[in-house]
Amino acid sequence: MFPIKPKHQPSLIESVLFFVFIIGLISFFIINLDTVPHIPILIGVFLLVAYGLINRISFKELEDAMVAGAKSGMGAVFLFLLIGVLISSWMISGTIPALINTGFSLIGGTWFYGIVFAVTSIIGVSLGSSLTTTATVGVAFIGMASAMDASLAITAGAIVSGAFFGDKMSPLSDTTNLASTVVGVDLFEHIKHISLTTIPAFIISFILFVILSPNHSMILSGIDEYRAALTATNLIHWTSWIPLIILVVCTIYKVSAFIALALSSSVATLFAGMTSGLNWSQIWSTWFNGYQANTNFKPVNELLTKGGIDSMLFTVSLVIIALGFGGLLFVTGIIPSILSSFQQKLRKVRSIIASTAATAIGINVLIGEQYLSIMLTGETFKSVYQDAGLSKKALSRTLEDAGTVINPLVPWSVCGVFIADVLGVSVLTYLPFAFFCLLSPVITVLFGGKSAMK
Repeated sequence: MFPIKPKHQPSLIESVLFFVFIIGLISFFIINLDTVPHIPILIGVFLLVAYGLINRISFKELEDAMVAGAKSGMGAVFLFLLIGVLISSWMISGTIPALINTGFSLIGGTWFYGIVFAVTSIIGVSLGSSLTTTATVGVAFIGMASAMDASLAITAGAIVSGAFFGDKMSPLSDTTNLASTVVGVDLFEHIKHISLTTIPAFIISFILFVILSPNHSMILSGIDEYRAALTATNLIHWTSWIPLIILVVCTIYKVSAFIALALSSSVATLFAGMTSGLNWSQIWSTWFNGYQANTNFKPVNELLTKGGIDSMLFTVSLVIIALGFGGLLFVTGIIPSILSSFQQKLRKVRSIIASTAATAIGINVLIGEQYLSIMLTGETFKSVYQDAGLSKKALSRTLEDAGTVINPLVPWSVCGVFIADVLGVSVLTYLPFAFFCLLSPVITVLFGGKSAMK
């Protein structure tokens, strides 16, 4: 929890009403006015500062709380910046193109929906971004499904499920890094722990997609265009796999995430200098600006054009503002007041995990923002888990199972609006078939308690 002591002791009713009011205001701005989340959260900061001053909390104490809140997320900020570097270096070294090309090689046969789910999962892990995966290969798969008269609803459900599996399991994912950092768990320990619920959800989802797949073989000629364009980049070499191998080895030996990402990025950049055809000035530029693909196939250009420190600044600024907002919620006594009521009622492991999941889902539904769902829920329940003798990994896992993957199922959420727009399939249409997203919170509530103890 933030190292912040409350300077005011509001009643539970006052805390709940003020909290609901601020959450409702943020929801209105994001859902109705379509603003980026930074704006309403900053307005929420203004309101909390005014509330604190009215209740005779000095501005210095409020300012210190904001700084302390933001400071608690500095580990995530540095990781986010390093992830931007890693993505760009993995692009120019051919690591990500090689992974994507391997995923496309699996397409074909009779298990169409199952293979779409598996391939988007592979690409989602390699990219670390559910929205990028959906907006690129997801659009391609929707086009193929339409041409083959396959169900667009099931195809979209498979795409969303695979993309968010990748988002959860990838060390490149900002939400995965955020969940582990907010709770204070090593990134690779977090990924290992969430596999306890994520892998069963993946297996069940894959089986369901295979069962629903058409029973006749499909010819997917469109894949050849992707693979040809990926090969034409001249980025894919045998050395492209070395940065990935280094990251896997670091994970096995439990090397810290910062060192592992830095080492993999450095090695990828070194090999890129020998194989990519870029000069060193261009290579170092990608660390900040990202990689710009330039093939004759626009979908592959969109797929590979990403990375760099600059690409992470949106997330970094949001994290800093939101954590400062969280610090104010603590110093004004609003969250501590609500927490005390939680601690009196939540005693059983399953009820604690279920309440965590319900809170993360509730914030997704009310605000439509997965970052806030992770951060607010994580900060709210840290002390509850500690007092109940539950591990931090159980909390970080639940944040992912009920926070990250639920956002695309909310029609007015950031992910929901984006996905429905790029795929041309409404959220409510693909929702019943987004099996992985639907199963994750159920599995974590039903079976998560067995691995929740310290």
